[in-house]
Amino acid sequence: MSTTQSERLRVLLEPLVSSQGLDLEEVEVDSVGRKRVLRVVVDSDTGADLDQIADVSRALSAKLDETDAMGAGEYTLEVGTPGAERELTEHRHYVRATDRLVKFQLAESGELVARILGVDDDGIDVEVPGVKGRKPTARRLAFADVVKARVQVEFNRKSKNEEHEENTENAEEA
Repeated sequence: MSTTQSERLRVLLEPLVSSQGLDLEEVEVDSVGRKRVLRVVVDSDTGADLDQIADVSRALSAKLDETDAMGAGEYTLEVGTPGAERELTEHRHYVRATDRLVKFQLAESGELVARILGVDDDGIDVEVPGVKGRKPTARRLAFADVVKARVQVEFNRKSKNEEHEENTENAEEA
């Protein structure tokens, strides 16, 4: 059984990434003309800061230099995080997206945009935003019903502290 270069690189690099307290999310090798780019995506439950990215990048670079995993020739190593609109493919991704707005592609009922409230082994509890002044509604999604899920970027969402302060002010005025 043959393995792809990305799979071999994953086996080589995953222990190093894990030793830095991060999860290896993706390994991708792209060729553009004569140039090759090795993209490594890492994450953790608390996210990854620039110092962690730099540390893991140095560790991966050193490991790749001492092996022939990338073969002969030059390549560029890019290490980063999944980004704001990440696709959710693993259980841990859904857990990390708790309290985020997500666009779900469902097997039976099309698309749904909802906020993740909680995740367990069987599925996801979500809150579907109300439309035209209606209150939000709770809904349960089974993992088996989710074909695709992607985090949505929110530019104008209030933080929990802002919501709490606003609710406290409204209660004091009443």
